[in-house]
Amino acid sequence: MKNILLSLLILFVLNACKKEAKSTLVSTKSKPDYTQFVDPLVGTSKMGHVFPGATAPFGMVQLSPQTNFEVMFNEDGSYNTETYEYCAGYQYRDSTILGFTHTNFSGTGHSDLGDFLVMPTTGELVLEPMVRQEGKKGFYSTFSHSEEKVSPGYYKVNLESYGILAELTASERVGFHQYTFPESEEAHVILDMVYNVYHHDNKNVWTFIRVENDSLVTGYRQTKGWARDKKVFFAMQFSKPFKSYGHKKYDAVKYDGFYRRFDQEYNFPEMAGKDIRAFFNFDTKNAEKIKVKFALSSVSTSGALKNLEAEIPHWDFEKTKEETKKKWNEELSKIEVTSLTEEDKVNFYTAIYHTNLSPILYEDVDGQYRGLDQNIHTSKGFTNYTIFSLWDTYRALHPLFNITQPSRNNDMIKSMLAHYEQSVHGMLPIWSHYANENWCMIGYHATSVLADAMVKKVGNFNQKQALAASVSTAKVRYFDELGAYIDYKYVPDDKGHSSVSKTLEYAYNDWCIMKMAEELGNTAVAREFEDRSKSYENVYDPSIGFMRPKLSDGTFRESFDPMDTHGQGFIEGNAWNYGLYVPQDIDKMVEMMGGKDHFSKHLDSLFTVDIDEKYIAKHEDITRDGIIGNYVHGNEPGHHIPYLYNWTGHPEKTQARVRMILDTMYAPNVDGLCGNDDAGQMSAWYVFSALGFYPVTPGSSDYALGSPLVRDAVIHLENGKTLRIEAKNQHKDNVYVKEVYLNGKKLDGTMLSHHDLVKGGHLLFEMSNKPAIESK
Repeated sequence: MKNILLSLLILFVLNACKKEAKSTLVSTKSKPDYTQFVDPLVGTSKMGHVFPGATAPFGMVQLSPQTNFEVMFNEDGSYNTETYEYCAGYQYRDSTILGFTHTNFSGTGHSDLGDFLVMPTTGELVLEPMVRQEGKKGFYSTFSHSEEKVSPGYYKVNLESYGILAELTASERVGFHQYTFPESEEAHVILDMVYNVYHHDNKNVWTFIRVENDSLVTGYRQTKGWARDKKVFFAMQFSKPFKSYGHKKYDAVKYDGFYRRFDQEYNFPEMAGKDIRAFFNFDTKNAEKIKVKFALSSVSTSGALKNLEAEIPHWDFEKTKEETKKKWNEELSKIEVTSLTEEDKVNFYTAIYHTNLSPILYEDVDGQYRGLDQNIHTSKGFTNYTIFSLWDTYRALHPLFNITQPSRNNDMIKSMLAHYEQSVHGMLPIWSHYANENWCMIGYHATSVLADAMVKKVGNFNQKQALAASVSTAKVRYFDELGAYIDYKYVPDDKGHSSVSKTLEYAYNDWCIMKMAEELGNTAVAREFEDRSKSYENVYDPSIGFMRPKLSDGTFRESFDPMDTHGQGFIEGNAWNYGLYVPQDIDKMVEMMGGKDHFSKHLDSLFTVDIDEKYIAKHEDITRDGIIGNYVHGNEPGHHIPYLYNWTGHPEKTQARVRMILDTMYAPNVDGLCGNDDAGQMSAWYVFSALGFYPVTPGSSDYALGSPLVRDAVIHLENGKTLRIEAKNQHKDNVYVKEVYLNGKKLDGTMLSHHDLVKGGHLLFEMSNKPAIESK
């Protein structure tokens, strides 16, 4: 009996172990490697303006090669248009590398940053990047794309001029360099504190470098650029002691106090000035690796040191590389797609990658950050972020975050509210970065991000404060003709530029404030801003069928060309495309513009009537490769337009247009973006549209249905639920949607509710090669 009991016990234990092993196997099963489908070089040719370097998702450090040193102004003081092509510091067509900087924008139409350029060299020490005074070669190196490897969180290139293999990776706050040198008694690592993206003579305000010991350097730089008072601190640690060091100043020193007693250029541990290039010298053996850890902080050098110690306390380059790759795979795998072509998978996952580059983390590991008031704050109950390109990203990027990154988007909203608290103007951010408001573009679109989160029940931010901040922002009369807009109920064209665009954007923003007020039951504010939200009606001219600039005397401006994108009351658009921007009241816009049939034909013309080159010649942001007829997909104001057919009774036209844009405006190559990625907005459009729906009206809980590109996709929601998206009968020719079912229930109409979506389940599209109306 004892033997039987013992045998039973052994069997029980063995079975339990098997179950445990099976359970462990399931729980630790690694996710597929989606990083293999990401190509960071996509969009690095001219208008893409993305950087190809190493960064963690939403990382403060965005470590990337710089391929030219273009200054913003020509010698005669005129603007150098070439600088626009270097918004991210890198151009694929170039064959030279100047070094690697630690801050970069991705896909913005204007620029800044490019802080702390590091370049390894050998041989004679050269401190000028391009051409020396005597006409000889600078410290740049030639390189070949065949010896350049890029993947999420990793960059590698052979610096041909020196025989140095350069490898980069990064954590959130620390860049990690690994340089494999040849044998040399003249090996150098240059720290160029002169270099900037969008450089001009007065951009550097002050630079300070302190050599703490034979392998640790700290310092900071203050610049006046797009951010007019930007301070970035650093801690730079070498894996090997340098044998000597020094620096050269490039600004005239008028007064240096008693520092004049010293030979400050060589082995003097303090370096200070406006424009400085420092150098650190080594002896190297063949194939010797010198590693550099470079931590950033907006607060102090001690903050940078804390970040360095907390994130990369070791010298294992491969460990950091693999950890960052894993972080990227976690973000990419939030949406898992199958049955796409290889090219479409690269398009899809590269688009997700782009949407996870910014906004960026902007606080030290202890929660301290520099605020808009230039004081040091500590985040409480949130993580602070910066780089809010809101004129672009409110349209689809932040709505995408409400599906894939709701907690992070909640932190971004709290960061915007902190900005408001620190603003002397009492305003939410317009376009902000690095503790500065740069005031770029029009509207006050933080209101859209706040309203979208509120109506979709996302986040735990202070909603009453959000409404108060929005109302305060909307009443700052000296901001961008806002006072005139309040007084006239439109922006008069004789009071300021881009009058129609401002009127349309303000009216939409006011609708967003109305939605927030409705959510909170504040009827007085809701009524006030509902009235303001109708201001778009005042710039519509029924005699010509277009939105048109109106003067302060109430008459429409006589000289007007609805095709021209310059000087016609619109910014980066014309009356044909930007004039269709009334996302808050599309039914009324369609009725106002002639009814469904007429409006549908108007959209047809928009996509088929070519715009002459003369109408776009004066705009850097509008290029031929982003245009279909007169529709400009390469710029954000028209991103909702393909979906407007849904409001005309012709959803099949939306379906066909969306699939055509997915196929023609995105490609997995260096010129694969048809315009600036604009901090992820261009890519967010692709992600949404490939999944089959799009947020035409942020601030509403509904998405407009389109035509999915995916055959099968699974969205892993933060609430633990999953949404499977299936396109039955998917084929490149089957662009039309016959029927749509959510969890077995047929959807009537062309809208999908966010609240239904986040419950998870099964969203089924039945695809066809014929429009649904013809299939019946």
